Amino acid sequence: MNYARTNDRSARRNRDDGSAFGSSAGSRRGSRSGPSAPSRSGGSSRSGGYGRRPAVVQGEFALPETITPALPAVEAFADLDMPKQLLAALTAQGVSIPFPIQGATLPNTLAGRDALGRGRTGSGKTLAFGLALLARTAGQRAEPRRPLALVLVPTRELAQQVTDALTPYARSVQLRLTTVVGGMSISGQANALRSGAEVVVATPGRLKDLIDRGDCQLNQVAITVLDEADQMADMGFMPQVTALLDQVRPEGQRMLFSATLDRNVDRLVRRYLTDPVVHSVDPAAGAVSTMEHHVLHVHGTDKHWTTTQIAARDGRVIMFLDTKHAVDRLTQDLLNSGVRAAALHGGKSQPQRTRTLTQFKTGHVTVLVATNVAARGIHVDNLDLVVNVDPPTDHKDYLHRGGRTARAGESGKVVTLVTPNQRRDMSRLMTAAGIVPETTQVRSGEEALGRITGAQTPSGIPVTITAPVPERRPRSTSSSRGRRSPASAARRRTGRQSSFNAAA
Repeated sequence: MNYARTNDRSARRNRDDGSAFGSSAGSRRGSRSGPSAPSRSGGSSRSGGYGRRPAVVQGEFALPETITPALPAVEAFADLDMPKQLLAALTAQGVSIPFPIQGATLPNTLAGRDALGRGRTGSGKTLAFGLALLARTAGQRAEPRRPLALVLVPTRELAQQVTDALTPYARSVQLRLTTVVGGMSISGQANALRSGAEVVVATPGRLKDLIDRGDCQLNQVAITVLDEADQMADMGFMPQVTALLDQVRPEGQRMLFSATLDRNVDRLVRRYLTDPVVHSVDPAAGAVSTMEHHVLHVHGTDKHWTTTQIAARDGRVIMFLDTKHAVDRLTQDLLNSGVRAAALHGGKSQPQRTRTLTQFKTGHVTVLVATNVAARGIHVDNLDLVVNVDPPTDHKDYLHRGGRTARAGESGKVVTLVTPNQRRDMSRLMTAAGIVPETTQVRSGEEALGRITGAQTPSGIPVTITAPVPERRPRSTSSSRGRRSPASAARRRTGRQSSFNAAA
């Protein structure tokens, strides 16, 4: 099921005038007024009383008009023209009804159309692009170092989440899926690519490193996906992303999915998408009916104890701060107060970050204290509270932090602690996000704080978080030993190729 494409992209690559949109010149001018905002990757950060970065305000661009009419949406996966193995895998996973973004885009992307999709985190974007990518790659075999499909993501955590989500479906159609991210052994990833992988999920920096080493070539990539493209732009990856896109097959299919669409994403759309099918699940504000937004006005001297009481609640919570130092300091204070907390930020090694996320998802840790590295790419079932200990400086950061809760129809709360000198900036941010929060003046120990967040007094008995000891599998008895099934043997062989090969 490898549909042919006839789009001519080569000439358009040297053209950046927006004509590929099919939209009016007037709307283009209106969406591009003012210079593009600078990347935040090199900007200073803040926490508490430290220096404050100026808020970056970026308007979303006008969505391109589709020239070729889109195919109608479907209401069931069974209505899609997909390999029967994929449909069986969906059934096995208990998935039968597509989310709106999936039902709207899949009929078109399965036919080879480019796609531009906007939807909040948790709206089903991964399967929206993943099923089309796997269906159109099924039946092909990649040469060593030459993948056939590529998914670019901004963070290691999101790469792992995409990998985990697509693995059972990749297995069903016998496609090899490899994850390529920084912070892990590059030689192991190179070995996986040399062994052959049809699908690669990668962060831009590590993929570039492997290409520079000669361990990967993109000239056979026929399907390219950019997931959370706006964050890649914000993190300063835009030059690397465009350099990578210039190496894939020019006539190939491109899909771009994101929760927000700002002017940096506009550049990618105009340059690399041809007559895309456009679908926007949510308004730009990303409002979610099952999510409550609370702004808690606190006094600076009471903020730390208020935070500690919230962390001591029954149930898990993610707490966001701006800097690695502030994350480590709060984590240690919570541990000393008897709260099972763990830190997650860019200064941690990838094995540390993976272990911390596992402990949080399993409940071994109840409070995840994190920088914005956790704002995307983390899915935790039944997470009903996110706390901005440090208010974000960008409305997009607010939306993505909050997107860790109220996912896939579940309910949740986003609470932001605001001191008097932060109130005006927070009001502007909420206006930019299109959110009208419930505002409450609180103090530690008060009924209102407990009612909104479940806050309670911690035990005060210091705790230490240790890595759980993995259970050792009992050795097989001689009567139960036997020849492994071909499928089991194949999985073991694939697993030895690389710990990053998610199809193992």
